[in-house]
This record gives sequence, structure tokens and C-alpha cells, in this order.
Amino acid sequence: MSKTKYSKKAQEKVEEVMNEFKEGKLKSSSGDKVTDRKQAVAIGISEAREEGLKVPKQKKKND
Repeated sequence: MSKTKYSKKAQEKVEEVMNEFKEGKLKSSSGDKVTDRKQAVAIGISEAREEGLKVPKQKKKND
């Protein structure tokens, strides 16, 4: 089983966002303060993806 690979820059981006979260400065798209750790990670991955960094594809939800 292979481990999912993120680029070094993508990891740095997520780390940067997590630091904002820890300092209480991270805001969601609606402008509310982010209080959930998982949401903070998702924002970091999303921002990395927007910058074109190497991030694994999103898993499809089967509704």
C-alpha cells in the first residue's frame, strides 16, 4: 500500500495555515473564525491545490 504524496511546498502551505489556526487568525470563506482542526487542514490543502501545488486528487463522495 503506497502512502499519499504531497509536495514539500504543499506541506509548507498546510503548516502555514495550521499556524494561523493555532494563533486564532484563520477565517473561513464566510469570514467566521475556524475552530475545527480538520477544517483548518482542509483549508490548507484547498489553498495548496489552488496554487497548483502537488496534492492528491479529492476523493469522490458517493451520495
